[in-house]
Amino acid sequence: MYQLRSKEEHLVRSYLSLRKAIGAIGIGLPFTLAVGGLLLGIELQESISAYYHTDMRDLFVGSLCAIAVFLWSYRGFERRDDIAGNLACIFALGVALFPTAPGLETPGFPVILGRLHAVSTAAFFLTLVYFCLFLFRLSDKETPTNEKFIRNLIYLFCGYAMIACLILIGIVNIPAIAPLVRGCKPVFWLEACAILFFGVSWFVKGEAILKDRTSPLTTRLVSARIPM
Repeated sequence: MYQLRSKEEHLVRSYLSLRKAIGAIGIGLPFTLAVGGLLLGIELQESISAYYHTDMRDLFVGSLCAIAVFLWSYRGFERRDDIAGNLACIFALGVALFPTAPGLETPGFPVILGRLHAVSTAAFFLTLVYFCLFLFRLSDKETPTNEKFIRNLIYLFCGYAMIACLILIGIVNIPAIAPLVRGCKPVFWLEACAILFFGVSWFVKGEAILKDRTSPLTTRLVSARIPM
């Protein structure tokens, strides 16, 4: 009985650590690219994806591939959790492996790659929004704890904030607006905010903060959405 309990505790810790790792990479990626790039003499790019064409490429691709692997390893309590995790993994790999165009007008650059990158990016964030607005807010309790209630508010905020960022990215890319705001690098900042919200939601889901004060093992297994 003790060995079974110890094994289950280990599974819970490993599963929560997986969520924390996804969140930590998401939170740190924009800052690491920006600061690391400046230290290497690379000016702030028009978008996070544009770092693919700089000396920070390995960090950009490596971080997204790490997130993709973690998402593929993600196994939820229901099939829709698994499907969402697998789709997010595929889309993250698409963002990493299909580069964005290195400039507004780049002769010889395959247009299809830029389009695949844009579609992968949008689909990746929309899948993460689905996690925040639906999957993360599920609970096995009829009356959630105070901590769970606050966590749900955070998930809602992060989900809708990511949607707002995507909408604003579309707005600032409108031909009539883009030249007016390009100097402020709005796409970079909006992408950074979206990734930050993504990271925070997974960090909270990993119980890094706002952990339930009373959390029996069985409850934690179900809350973590680990099949028993």
